[in-house]
Amino acid sequence: MELRFVSRIANDLRGPTMHLSPASSSGSEQTTGPASSPPDSQPRRSLRIPVVSAALLLLLVAVLIAVSLRVRSSRVESARGSSAARTAEAVLRLNGSTEAVTTRSIVAPMISGESVGTLTVTRLAPGGTRVHEGDLIVEFDRQALMRQYMDKQAEYADFANKTSEAQAKEIADRAKDEADMEQAESALSKAQLEIQKVDLLSKIDAEKAQEALEEAKATLEQLRTTFDLKRQAAQAGIRLLEIQRDRSKQVMEHAQADAALMQIHSPINGIVVLNTIWKQGKMGEVQEGDQVRSGIGFMQVVDPSAMQVRTVVNQEDILRLRSGLSARIHLDAYPELLFNGRLEEMAPIGRNGDFSSKLRAFAVVFSIDGNDTRLMPDLSAAVDVIPSDGNGNPGGP
Repeated sequence: MELRFVSRIANDLRGPTMHLSPASSSGSEQTTGPASSPPDSQPRRSLRIPVVSAALLLLLVAVLIAVSLRVRSSRVESARGSSAARTAEAVLRLNGSTEAVTTRSIVAPMISGESVGTLTVTRLAPGGTRVHEGDLIVEFDRQALMRQYMDKQAEYADFANKTSEAQAKEIADRAKDEADMEQAESALSKAQLEIQKVDLLSKIDAEKAQEALEEAKATLEQLRTTFDLKRQAAQAGIRLLEIQRDRSKQVMEHAQADAALMQIHSPINGIVVLNTIWKQGKMGEVQEGDQVRSGIGFMQVVDPSAMQVRTVVNQEDILRLRSGLSARIHLDAYPELLFNGRLEEMAPIGRNGDFSSKLRAFAVVFSIDGNDTRLMPDLSAAVDVIPSDGNGNPGGP
């Protein structure tokens, strides 16, 4: 329509110009006298007409170019709008929560010594505290363990002394018994020499020599028998003392090790995150003065330098995803923050859905590019990803 309007204007302007030239020419031929124009005025008028026509032609060309550019721009905008509409329809939005790639769980220590039901927290780093590797983050009451350590240390020292005394007594008794055996052997040798002179002795002296020989043999045999029994009894008594001594030492060392476990230091550089646990009849975070059962994970130390988002995808959409797809990540708590991401992991086995056991859901993990001080674990997040087509190619224009 605009082209027709421009052409109409050009024709209207060109018409009067074409009719002007004959009128001016005939007028110049019929006019005579002093009032007529000089002969050289006609060339000037004829030169003005081509100039006007050229200007109109240039104006027409400019208008045509402007109209053409406007039409092309409208087509491009229309194409962009349709492309954006197709892309918006293809985007898959997933909801999940942020988590740290590197996380260390802090568990209430297990006591290796005597059974202890709960541990009392005496010192605790508040949630959100930035810590370095080796910093003290939690401490439990260890007075009972230190008292047990000191008691067992004294008991160990007592049994160690008794064991040393028993060993020294056994050495002395062994030496005395060996000396008695040597005397008995000497008496037996003497009796054997006396019995050899029985032919020279009277009948009474011969009987006495025979009795002395038998008595020396019996004494030596008895000393040899009791010597072994005494050694076995002494070794048993010493062994019992050694067992009691070693047991006291073991309990003492356990108490010392357990007392060292009452102080927990940060395993990595990161931020302290307190878990919500069941304590004192309700759910809540651990505070100083609370009692925590052994083996309960009540704290985490997370490294915020590398974060990711864990989401859940249903069994229909999981077939449209593949590793490496790019994504855009939004945080509900901070709408102005926007991160780029990438699909890193997909669970090979699904779990039952939230609304039906027949529908399966799969865990999917997206990495987050970049970092921000406000990017913390357990923040709700939305992930926009363009699924791939059936051939594994990413969707969208």
